[in-house]
Amino acid sequence: MSETILRVENLHKVYGNKGSITNALKGISFTVEKGEYISIMGASGSGKTTLLNCISTIDKATSGTIHIGNDDITRMKSDALSKYRREQLGFIFQDFNLLDTLTVFENIALALTITKTPAKEIRNRVNEAAKRLNITDILEKYPYQISGGQKQRTAAARAIISNPKIILADEPTGALDSKAARMLLESMESLNREIDATILMVTHDAFTASYSKRIIFIKDGKIFTELIRGNENRKEFFDKIIEVIVLLGGDVDVN
Repeated sequence: MSETILRVENLHKVYGNKGSITNALKGISFTVEKGEYISIMGASGSGKTTLLNCISTIDKATSGTIHIGNDDITRMKSDALSKYRREQLGFIFQDFNLLDTLTVFENIALALTITKTPAKEIRNRVNEAAKRLNITDILEKYPYQISGGQKQRTAAARAIISNPKIILADEPTGALDSKAARMLLESMESLNREIDATILMVTHDAFTASYSKRIIFIKDGKIFTELIRGNENRKEFFDKIIEVIVLLGGDVDVN
């Protein structure tokens, strides 16, 4: 029986005051099962980043609930949220968010260091994560000494190190060239396949989205439609994504 990792119910987000109100999210509901790899797509201003920010606890929903496992994160106080974010969520950001004064090894290990994990266990877990992401040869380097693609694979290793319930990725290929993007996407695909990592990724890029198994399209703060990959290969899935993007209109990348 499948395990529900994320349950979003009737989520609303309103910005502004009486003079000018923006309804960024208008009653969004969906679930994510363990081991799913899902993309959220939509044009700029559709609400996709707001949705991810609410799920990642960076922003607070106006109404509705977000359950991760059995925990309703919309009801948590800030101290509990910080701990929860650190222990249960993995993040991959567009601009990497690595600490320049720490080596690649130390960046990956940071969450374990904070929770006072024994040094031997840290070493073993970092080495295992680095191996999965093909970055064992750069562990002693600093972020300024490595490429954008290597930085993002370091961020992916950091995201899986504490065995989070879900990995949240915000435009993870946005700052990468096409070769580095492909390497990252293949790494994320193998994390999903080999360690059953649950991934929720926001992207405006059809090529990036074609690596996922299911896509939720958002328009004007509501779910517009969904695509499920099924047995199609990536090229066939990509073609279907393009068809929906044409229906959606707006500035979603198709290259």
